[in-house]
Parts: sequence; structure tokens; C-alpha cells
Amino acid sequence: MLTSLVLICSAAVTPDVRDCTRANATAVMRVPAKFGNPAACFLHGQAYLAETSLAQDLRETDRIKIVCARSQSVAAKTPMAVTR
Repeated sequence: MLTSLVLICSAAVTPDVRDCTRANATAVMRVPAKFGNPAACFLHGQAYLAETSLAQDLRETDRIKIVCARSQSVAAKTPMAVTR
């Protein structure tokens, strides 16, 4: 099973979104669902972000990266996404 992680990074720190990681992201959210395939994982990660207040507060310099990771490897301390 896969878990979506939504990473928000600053373009000033990571001009190339490929360099955005959990370590340098300004915000990290874990989507509270598990997915069987990468396509569903990415799509639901984007949809969850869109439903949060964090999405409304994004700045022009913020970069968004959706990462799909094995659910067992995602740390429990990564916060779940909270929808409005």
C-alpha cells in the first residue's frame, strides 16, 4: 500500500522541485488514506491538498510536490492532512 505525502517547498530554497524533500519542505502532510497504485496515490494527494486551508495560503513562490511512499516507511509523526 502507498501513502501520499504533500510537500510544500520554497522556490528560494529548492528552485528545482525535484530537490524538494521532507527535510527541506516548509510543510509536510500525510494523506489519511492508503492507495493500491501510484496513479491513485498522486491524484488523491492533490485532491486532499486542494481541500485544506494550507492550499488557500500558498504563495506564488511555493512549490508543491506529491510523494507516494510505502505506507510502512512513512513515519507516524508526519501529520495527517486536515480538510475544512
